[in-house]
Amino acid sequence: MTGDDGREMSGAQPGSSSTNGERNGAVAAEWVGRSLLAEGAVAPPAQFRMVLVSCLAAGIGLVAGFIAYLLYRLIGFLTNVFFFHRLSADFASARLNHLGPWVIAIPVIGGLIVGVMAKYGTPKIRGHGIPEAMEAVLVNRSRIEPRVAILKPISAAIAIGTGGPFGAEGPIIQTGGAVGSLVGQIVHTTAVERKVLLACGAAAGMSATFNTPIAGVILAIELLLFEFKSRSFIPLVVASTLATAVHLQLLGGGPMFQVAAMDFGIPRALPFYLLLGGICGLAAVGFSKALYWMEDKFEKLPVDQLWWPAIGGLGLGIIGYFVPRVLGVGYDTIGDILNARLGLEVLLIVMVAKAVALMVSLGSGTSGGLLAPMFMSSAALGGGYAMLMDRVFPAANLAPGAFALGSSGSSFRGSLASHLHLHHFCV
Repeated sequence: MTGDDGREMSGAQPGSSSTNGERNGAVAAEWVGRSLLAEGAVAPPAQFRMVLVSCLAAGIGLVAGFIAYLLYRLIGFLTNVFFFHRLSADFASARLNHLGPWVIAIPVIGGLIVGVMAKYGTPKIRGHGIPEAMEAVLVNRSRIEPRVAILKPISAAIAIGTGGPFGAEGPIIQTGGAVGSLVGQIVHTTAVERKVLLACGAAAGMSATFNTPIAGVILAIELLLFEFKSRSFIPLVVASTLATAVHLQLLGGGPMFQVAAMDFGIPRALPFYLLLGGICGLAAVGFSKALYWMEDKFEKLPVDQLWWPAIGGLGLGIIGYFVPRVLGVGYDTIGDILNARLGLEVLLIVMVAKAVALMVSLGSGTSGGLLAPMFMSSAALGGGYAMLMDRVFPAANLAPGAFALGSSGSSFRGSLASHLHLHHFCV
């Protein structure tokens, strides 16, 4: 018998050896498979190349680590140039500037630059990065344009360096994901392999920014991969570990925030934590809805989209003039809140001002991360809540730093979940 490809198909003859029978059976199976494919049947899925993906993940982790370091230094350099008029790449707090009313103009300049980059470069630099990375996975088969990998960190550094109330984690997650996606496209990987590489870049960026390899892996699994399998877990660990190693070599070890010993008051304070969790959830939903309301207001402006970040920068500059702690990343302010160095009135002002500044800036379509500002605003909420409860219930003896730490994680979690749900990216 002869198949469609001209290959002779002979069955096993009586008395033939088992080896010949097995070989003939394999040939017959191959012929049947070719015939089915010729009739339009779907080909079996390609095998996941674990060794190749793990090796690529190692390179992606190293590259993402260096990108995170360069972004960190670029933010410090731009902050020093715009707010202190000096050439230095050391990280500085924008709230310590002595510009007076001129500080209002700095975020406007940064917003104008970002607006030009978004209009003539790519609009994908807008936003805080995580939804954009998820969109690439769910909609674009894990493909991200090369210019996103270049323009996203630069635009974020400009926005933050000119006073934007953002963090660097969202942009570096998107940038790291873009690097992973580009590597997958260059090497001609499958869609599944490319998705894992994109997640490896995102996890490496997160790990290199905060020196948190475990958190980077968990974030990538939960937000980008939606699976917990060895084929994705192993490359993620490789990429995150190497990115963290780069962080340790270039930026040193130790935690980002030096926090004194805390009394969490377990179990006597559990009812107060329970109430705080509900408050944080409501605050997170309220912030997400307010952010989308602000975006809708900007879309109704009778001006070109290029000018939106500059208009948002004007609002940020006015807020920053009266409350300088909202300018920039604000790591020093977060440290003050966690160590209970601020009073109740200051905490309430920081909580509201930082949330409004973030809503105005991010709603205008500029570039920046959501994690650090949400940590500041929610930590202020938790610290202020503990102080207020101590005034109402003096016997409670609650530790403001402990409640600030607890609320910072819960509020960000709730805000991110609500934000992504409204984007219809949850699966």
